[in-house]
Amino acid sequence: MSETSTVDSFERTKDVVDESDPRALIWDLLRGQWRFSALYAFVDLDVAGVLCDGPLTVPELAERLGVDRVALGRLLRTVAALGVVRSEDVAGTRRYRLTPAGESLCADAPGSMRSVSLLQGAPDLLAAMGSLAAAVRDGRSSFAARFGSFYGWLATSPESRKHFDVFMTTRSRAIAEAAVAAVDLSGIGTLADIGGGKGTVLATALRAAPGMRGLLLDLEPVMAGAREFMAAQGLADRCEFVVGDFLQAVPRADAYLLSNIVHNWDDDDALRLLGNIRRELPAHGRVLLLDMLLPEGDAPHLGKEMDMRLLALYDGGRERGEQEYLALLGKAGLSVERVVELPYALSLIEAGRA
Repeated sequence: MSETSTVDSFERTKDVVDESDPRALIWDLLRGQWRFSALYAFVDLDVAGVLCDGPLTVPELAERLGVDRVALGRLLRTVAALGVVRSEDVAGTRRYRLTPAGESLCADAPGSMRSVSLLQGAPDLLAAMGSLAAAVRDGRSSFAARFGSFYGWLATSPESRKHFDVFMTTRSRAIAEAAVAAVDLSGIGTLADIGGGKGTVLATALRAAPGMRGLLLDLEPVMAGAREFMAAQGLADRCEFVVGDFLQAVPRADAYLLSNIVHNWDDDDALRLLGNIRRELPAHGRVLLLDMLLPEGDAPHLGKEMDMRLLALYDGGRERGEQEYLALLGKAGLSVERVVELPYALSLIEAGRA
């Protein structure tokens, strides 16, 4: 097995039951929690950050990290089996080095996975996912009841907020480049990014269309970061920053961008948002939506797993099947013109006035 490959399901379960045993799948799912726990410990201790400079022995690593040498050896043995690090014997001395997958856990790696790994292991989020059965039982999120929303929780945890911002900026950059490459921005005077956070997608669009202006609508807590980000991009003079609640109203623009927004809301609130946009949309205006469209049937899809996260963390948030999503747009008075597949299992849905 090469250092770039991952351990497949069979390799992980054949040491428990034969791969033909129907219990093999369940064992693999159960062990997923243990594997993630090992990954989280590895990232939380920033082992990758130390190994980014080159391979080290367990005693050398333990000294630099200030951790127990024996326990660290056990952790490294496990994450080596998962493909995050690999061991090598040099003159009878065993050292560990990062695999390409492990390198993605370094803070400065392109598309770094460090922040999202730390975010997913946050105790409050783990507890929320542990309460999924209760959410299915009564259709309500205990996490949302406690914090109001996922963003309400972020406001209580500055460290998690930092990791979330880093992850979203990294993720949004890849999405933005693909989305902007797929859409014709010519003829748009002002593009309004609704709930756009720092404005990563909007900034990419503004760079691609020098004659276009931007408008960023979001809540007050994110505006300082948005202004700072746009200024760093040299785009602050081309962007208007509007503090507001898009469930109440949106400013007028030639086109609207909603990146991973609709899936946070139930049908009633989603229709309220889309209706606000429809009222302000010019006759030839466009709405650009970035969301997951779930495939029909039992085919695996990231969105189906993300839907469990939304069920646990939000009251009403949900991923939708393609026909369900398009029907929602139709109810809001919008007509879908085309759908383009993007990275991260997302789709670009381009719509206009019905």
